[in-house]
Amino acid sequence: MSVLKAEGLWKVFRGEKDRIEVLKGLDFEADGGEVVAVLGESGAGKSTLLHLLGTLDRPDSGRILIKGKDPLKCSAKELNMIRNRDIGFIFQFHYLLPEFDALENVMMPAILNGTDRAGARPKAEGLLEEVGLKNRLTHKPMELSGGEQQRVAVARALMNEPAIVLADEPSGNLDDKNSMILHRLLTELSRSKNQTFIVVTHKKEILKGADRGFILTDGRLFQEETG
Repeated sequence: MSVLKAEGLWKVFRGEKDRIEVLKGLDFEADGGEVVAVLGESGAGKSTLLHLLGTLDRPDSGRILIKGKDPLKCSAKELNMIRNRDIGFIFQFHYLLPEFDALENVMMPAILNGTDRAGARPKAEGLLEEVGLKNRLTHKPMELSGGEQQRVAVARALMNEPAIVLADEPSGNLDDKNSMILHRLLTELSRSKNQTFIVVTHKKEILKGADRGFILTDGRLFQEETG
């Protein structure tokens, strides 16, 4: 069953002298529990696509359906609920809060959603254990390696049990070894939690664990072989 669908997305950026069509009537669909990889060169529009799918930006035309509902027709309050409940974000830079330790960073989405610290803690601990950081709970970001910081960001994205996790170049700042570890982790988490992971990246190794793969070029998606 489709949890995320995009129909006819157009996105145009207008400069002082020119007009750049980044997405040109793009269609996309992802089912529950899928890992979908979207590859493309720098400047191809991968981040733009992810921002639209995550409701962080609006298309110039076309529509997006999240679990059958058009978020751009919702009230501001409903849209915030969809973002908090249904979507998790992982970015190239981890954006961890430096003054808080790993456990506190992972707990933050639940606390912002109204859960108290005592209620959020067991789940945050469990997620950190799942990403291999059981012994790093009280370490602050600067005390963690780059790969560890990004795994904390992954755990944080899963804290509110979103149906969809959007990852924008999640291994972009990691070396090859840690990139492979992270990509494998994302696939394993998708399988174990039946969550949909959409990963945009320029690294082709993500295709090995993906259910479906696409190349984004000239504003459209073209199927790419996986496995």
